[in-house]
Amino acid sequence: MTAMASIAGSRATPLRTRNYRLYFSGQLISVPGTWLQTVAQAWLVLQLSSSGAALGVTVALQTVPVLVIGAWTGSVADAIDKRRLLVATQATQGLLALVLGILAVTGLVQLWMVWILALGLGIARAFDTPTRQAFVSELVQGPALPRAIGINSTVVSAARMIGPGAGGAIIAVFGVGVCFLINAASFVGPLCALLAMDVTKLERPEVPAARTPRAVRAGLSHVRSRRELLVPLLMMAIVGTLAYEFQVSIPLMAHSAFHLGATGFGLMYAAMGAGAVLSGVTLAGKVPPRVRTLGIAAAAFGLALTAVAVAPGPVTASIGLAFVGAASVVYSSSTNATLQLRAAPGMRGRVVALYVMAFMGSTAIGGPLVGVVGQLLGPRASLGVGVVGCVAAVLLAAGMRAARGPRPASSASSSPSPAAR
Repeated sequence: MTAMASIAGSRATPLRTRNYRLYFSGQLISVPGTWLQTVAQAWLVLQLSSSGAALGVTVALQTVPVLVIGAWTGSVADAIDKRRLLVATQATQGLLALVLGILAVTGLVQLWMVWILALGLGIARAFDTPTRQAFVSELVQGPALPRAIGINSTVVSAARMIGPGAGGAIIAVFGVGVCFLINAASFVGPLCALLAMDVTKLERPEVPAARTPRAVRAGLSHVRSRRELLVPLLMMAIVGTLAYEFQVSIPLMAHSAFHLGATGFGLMYAAMGAGAVLSGVTLAGKVPPRVRTLGIAAAAFGLALTAVAVAPGPVTASIGLAFVGAASVVYSSSTNATLQLRAAPGMRGRVVALYVMAFMGSTAIGGPLVGVVGQLLGPRASLGVGVVGCVAAVLLAAGMRAARGPRPASSASSSPSPAAR
């Protein structure tokens, strides 16, 4: 049965499902625009302030809502129509990008305006991200789910490769405002895709989660009671806080360490995206979703960050960033798949919301921290903070494995699930 399941998993492809193809097509259009905005926003803040701390505050404002209300938005995603909620959140993000684009193009933009719009975007994403990730499990089921998560990570990685490089060129030729306007237009793609889906083919729970005051507490209890959920979440919280701060560390490296212009800055981001795409195509969704995999990926992530931190120039740093992208996409997609496969269906939105809080919401803490470290000790030190986070995650994975003890040879039939190894 295990061999047959393995063969079925290897042949499973979510792209055979029409609803998933629509979702995938919408993401292909929208996600590159999101990375255009990411690059343009970082560059705009540096133009307005030349401050690593200000950049850290901007990133924090965009992620504080995920940290503060993320668990509650997960319970909302479990209880209501995910497709309709996504239509609302995608439209809101497009509108916010349009406003920032108009302000930048007209020359009226000021730092406080960027901060207000970043906070608004963070609120929209606090609802959008867990809902969007949990929605994948309504589009595909079974062995196709890890591949769908891996494909989603690859799309984000490809956008990271294309968006920043294009963003640097667009900024150099047309200015930052055009990037925001392009991102606003890109939200038309996922909106059309969501509206075109066949809702009768969605794999929804027979009994939706009840909307009760204790819904968030129930989700937390579900995670606490299952080690195969708790340990990956703790690992992601550590790595997310200290290592996934690329919106701060890479602009600081490009601007302060290597004194690059917008094009060079975009190309450094693109190098990381290229490595992530290669990894996403070859590894993400195909490696076993378990804690052992997460420990290995975290170790590779830390080694790659170390290489970038000590790189003598932008070329060697970009090569290191390609390896950073490769390790990071395996780590994030494997964590996501582990959690979605092990969570109870009625709890999936809340568990994914906790993952998003650990992955994105932690930036509200890590972003300012890394920005201040970069400003006081230099941009290379900001990457060193990420290395510390990866080491801590590896130690946590090793601690869980040590706590389990050696597996008796005679108890193969009662061995723990792959995600718990």
